[in-house]
Amino acid sequence: MILRWWAEPAAGEIVWCHFPDDIHPRPKPRPALVLVVFDDDAPQFTVRVAYGTSQRTARLHRGEFSILHERNPAAYAAAGLSYDTKFDLKQVLDLPYNTEWFSVPPAAPHGQSPKLGVLHPSLVRAVQAAFRAAAE
Repeated sequence: MILRWWAEPAAGEIVWCHFPDDIHPRPKPRPALVLVVFDDDAPQFTVRVAYGTSQRTARLHRGEFSILHERNPAAYAAAGLSYDTKFDLKQVLDLPYNTEWFSVPPAAPHGQSPKLGVLHPSLVRAVQAAFRAAAE
């Protein structure tokens, strides 16, 4: 398998990620929130991402925040999600930003890129609260 490196993302982007289980990518890609982009090895970027899931989005635990269509349609649209999603800032990993860990999402809303959308400014406080809670 030939690895392809994606163009540099930005913190706050929501991307299509094969979030790993132990040391292997899970076969099911899912949304992940880019928290940090490390560009020491540019153009081979490493990103810190937070795990996203569409399961049990109505119940949040410490370190989680959600993007729900009914509650915040603007944030939901900006994120490019297909389902209500919650992100867990306690499940964070640094991954190479390449085709082993990231892929083009269905419908490719941003062309041939793993990008689904972006974090809406209205969610910054929720993310900050989740980050603080995850650090406790």
